[in-house]
Amino acid sequence: MKTIKDIKIIAIAGSGSMGSGIAQVSAQTGFATILYDISEQQLDKAKKTVEKNLDVAIEKKKLSAEQKSEILNRIRFTGNLSEVKADVIIEAIVEKLETKQDLFKRLAAINQADCILATNTSSIPITRIAAGIPNPERVVGMHFFMPAHIMKLVEVISGALTSKDAAETIRQLAEKIGKNAVMAKDSPGFIVNRVARHYYVESLKILEENVASIEDIDTLMESSGFKMGPFRLMDFVGNDINFSVTSSLFESFHYDSKFRPSRIQRQKVEAGQLGRKSGKGFYEYKD
Repeated sequence: MKTIKDIKIIAIAGSGSMGSGIAQVSAQTGFATILYDISEQQLDKAKKTVEKNLDVAIEKKKLSAEQKSEILNRIRFTGNLSEVKADVIIEAIVEKLETKQDLFKRLAAINQADCILATNTSSIPITRIAAGIPNPERVVGMHFFMPAHIMKLVEVISGALTSKDAAETIRQLAEKIGKNAVMAKDSPGFIVNRVARHYYVESLKILEENVASIEDIDTLMESSGFKMGPFRLMDFVGNDINFSVTSSLFESFHYDSKFRPSRIQRQKVEAGQLGRKSGKGFYEYKD
């Protein structure tokens, strides 16, 4: 199994908001980084996002223009899966079990047996993802939080077959890239999403029952000390992602009603009102 000293190349599969952020912190730490996506358009968007984030860091005197150039040069953007060969591969794609398993199986076929396969899943049990993957002991959870280039927390989750060595390497890697790693056992939603899910679900129930408006609920929660109200946060994360995670937890907890997805949020997703990334969600965004 790879140790932290063996990690030279990190690949990220999926170049959305989460994947691009992970690629950025990987490259900033000095790792040769591969960012893969099936969409060339998404890869172009990811490159612009990373450049914008680095420009903000320059404005805040945290980076120099020379450092920005060095960081970008460490990232290889590719739409060719055969080029995704690394010591650690972090999957940050859609929250669907079969899609994640299919990707890992294809990556396992072109990488060494000791390449660690880390999943950024926020709700699917690691044991389920690892099922049927060659050398399942190297499959481990590495769950970042948005925005990944800023948020410090990373959950490191061990499935039933995850080796202690793989989990320890990922813990050390998280700390090396400047994150605070928390070790968790395999359970739907792990720690944060299991606890936080009701911040969204109960707020949506209040809206469904016409107890209060979106604006009033957000104002109340922000006045109580939360940085972002639930609806602003859902728009920030993406209603499609948030709804998918809630649906996954609902299924994983055997359809326990307290995890029931909201019909209002489902309608938003079906209408393409995903939040900030689409220009409209629970709020409208002009920039």
